[in-house]
Amino acid sequence: MIALLAAAAALTVHGDRLFVAATINGTATEAVLDSAAEATLLDDGFAGRIGLARGRDVTARGSGGKADAQLIEHVRVEAAGVTVPDTTVGVLDLDDLGKRLFGHPLDAIVGRDLFDAARFRIDIEGGTIDAVPRTIAPRGVRLPLTTAHGIETVPISIEGSPPVQAEFDLGNGSDMLIGKAYAARTGLLKRVHATEQGGGIGGAVPRKIVTLMSVRIAGVTFRNVRAAIDEQSNAADANIGVKLLRRFKITTDFAQKAVWLEPRR
Repeated sequence: MIALLAAAAALTVHGDRLFVAATINGTATEAVLDSAAEATLLDDGFAGRIGLARGRDVTARGSGGKADAQLIEHVRVEAAGVTVPDTTVGVLDLDDLGKRLFGHPLDAIVGRDLFDAARFRIDIEGGTIDAVPRTIAPRGVRLPLTTAHGIETVPISIEGSPPVQAEFDLGNGSDMLIGKAYAARTGLLKRVHATEQGGGIGGAVPRKIVTLMSVRIAGVTFRNVRAAIDEQSNAADANIGVKLLRRFKITTDFAQKAVWLEPRR
């Protein structure tokens, strides 16, 4: 059973990275908020300190490649006013990710098990995330969610082309991502103008950079959008993160397969 706690929680924003206070099996910490993480992830050192037993060995795939991990069942996760009392988490070494992307050690990444548990109202610029009842009609444009490889996607249009599915990724605090296959079939690979380091779990990887003339999301058009090419074989056509999503007030309801995006005024 999922328990709804307080109605509001603070959302800490560092640059384009989102953090929330979280409690894992009774131990408080600060966690990255990541709607595109297929499960809550814990650093192996943190998991050891809170007494989690070793789990089943698996391979985790992230935007930087693959990493060794464990799956541990029956873990209690509390964050953003919601308790998920019995979930399965991934445990792996998050040291490199924490230092490279956040500049400090990282204990936890709260993933889609939290988003599956409740409807949330998220205001990145306002620094809040609220668990809200479904009796209140959300504001903004409703976008259907479609699950692909365990990640929820929304329709967007790139440079006036027919809609493609883009991962809805509040854990992406860098550039918009374009899958290599999509970039190849649309000619974007011919427009590469830089190469920079990127990548999340799995390590740092070089990424080609392009500039998109326009990206349209929920009726709002963004111009001259910087995008990195995701070389992973399972990459979605596109991935939109905090740089673009912070321009909206967001309501998520993964269980009802929808998000609502209200442009900020």
